[in-house]
Amino acid sequence: MTTVTAAVADSRALWLRAEPPHAVVYFEEECRALSRALGLKGFWMGYFAARTAPLGAVGPGAATAALGVFAPGMVARALPSAWELAPPGRVVEERAARTARALRSLAPDAERIAAEVNPALTTAVAEAPPLGRPLFAANRDLCAALQGADPVQELWQLLTCVREFRGDAHLAVLADRGLDGCEALVLAAATGRVGAGSIRQDRGWSEDEWEEAVDRLRARGLIAGGAGGGAGVRVTDQGLTERELIEDATDRLAARLLDPLTEKETHALLSGLEPLSRSVRDSGVLPFPNPMGLPKCQCGGAG
Repeated sequence: MTTVTAAVADSRALWLRAEPPHAVVYFEEECRALSRALGLKGFWMGYFAARTAPLGAVGPGAATAALGVFAPGMVARALPSAWELAPPGRVVEERAARTARALRSLAPDAERIAAEVNPALTTAVAEAPPLGRPLFAANRDLCAALQGADPVQELWQLLTCVREFRGDAHLAVLADRGLDGCEALVLAAATGRVGAGSIRQDRGWSEDEWEEAVDRLRARGLIAGGAGGGAGVRVTDQGLTERELIEDATDRLAARLLDPLTEKETHALLSGLEPLSRSVRDSGVLPFPNPMGLPKCQCGGAG
């Protein structure tokens, strides 16, 4: 039987292997052209449409809650307007086709890898608990239509389920720790996990909103400095501990995805995904540092 500690380590290792191939949808050139191909207005309208399309024609309030760290105004500029230009079903089809082509280009052995890992991923995703995991559940509903079709599309969709399962868990942890989306980003930036200036703008927060979040975290003792404009923010020991608690709790909740698999099956899955993850990392498509906090080095073993 897999111990709790080993399961948490495997959960982190799965993220390190699943996130790079999933993330080609945001960074690979053909995938970034999805907006233009669908007649959407700019990259961010395409991002919000592609990320939330599995939920249906969702509005800005529900989308903001599900995505967690984006400023409400930024989401509202894209949704629901995007659905007037491209219905969710069309967005789902287009993103799957483009990411499959991208993965085949970046990893010539993608089809072999899909044949090797899709069965275990299918088992894990099918038996995972959907309660409180809206993006995971919506993406899981798309998997059935891909079974027996394009194996690389199916692989990417399964990895997207893995990614969103962890993402939903992470937001639950942030809420439990009393952090809102902007505060979570400020704390992540203070610990060096993401870049402060780029992540603030990329997630749509104004300078005033960012500074107010800095003030709130300073009052909680999680950061120091940053008075009078936010410059010189540094994380405190308490803030470092908080970030570690958040990551550990996320790993623990995300580890439930692996419950249906034996220890041997889990390690075979991690080993099977490693070449795909390495190919994507080595391709230069993903930036480092990046908004996901994904490290350049694939740390975490397969058991």
